[in-house]
Amino acid sequence: MQSFLEFIVKGLVDHAEEATITPMERKGVIVYQLKLHPSDMGKIIGRHGNTVNAIRTLLQVGSAKQGIRCALEVVEVVEDDAQSKERSAGGDD
Repeated sequence: MQSFLEFIVKGLVDHAEEATITPMERKGVIVYQLKLHPSDMGKIIGRHGNTVNAIRTLLQVGSAKQGIRCALEVVEVVEDDAQSKERSAGGDD
C-alpha cells in the first residue's frame, strides 16, 4: 500500500523528492504519515479536503482487499526559522 500511496502523491505534488510516507502501526491499523513540502499541502488536501478524502478512500478499498486496515495522516512540516537564528547567534562566542 505504501508504494501505491507514493505513486499517487508524487504524481500530484511539485516537490516529489521531499514527499515521505512513513508507516506506523496503531491498534491494529497501519497509519501512513505523509510529510510534504509546505507549498504542496494544498495540492494534496484539495478544495474542501476532496483530494485527500479521495486518496483515503482508495487506500481503504485497496487495503480491505488485502485484509488489512490502513489510514492516511497528513503531517504539516513547518520550516523553523528559529533554528537558523540559533545557529547564527551561537557561533560568535
